[in-house]
Amino acid sequence: MGLKTGALTPDQSQMFLTTLKGIRTDYEALRDRNVSREEWDSLLGRLDALGDEINRGADPDTRIEEPRNGDRIVALQRRIDDGRINKRLPLTEGRDYQSRLDSIRSDYLRMTEGGRSTTYEERAGISRRLDSLETNLNRYR
Repeated sequence: MGLKTGALTPDQSQMFLTTLKGIRTDYEALRDRNVSREEWDSLLGRLDALGDEINRGADPDTRIEEPRNGDRIVALQRRIDDGRINKRLPLTEGRDYQSRLDSIRSDYLRMTEGGRSTTYEERAGISRRLDSLETNLNRYR
């Protein structure tokens, strides 16, 4: 994705690289220090903003895909189904995990309905919920 694929112009590519270099420099200054949560959040916010700018600047047919929460939902569904079929997942937990995944899936589909772009907070919220469910599922491997 980028200059080679034609998704970005040379000027866009240079501007984004310059911004990224500034973020990298700030990261390198922070990484070996004791840093407050606000400083890290600020740095991560700048990185997210750059990603959003790149997505807005890219040719719509070659946009960077958002984090693959949809793929994670499919993978977790397979794990739940597999755990139920192979009797590794107790019935009560299986129902609970399926209910949680159904709720996450429903929220994810509502957020992405009609090709709408999701915000960082929405993606992060879905990702956190998927992380929690995956952690619980890992107990039954």
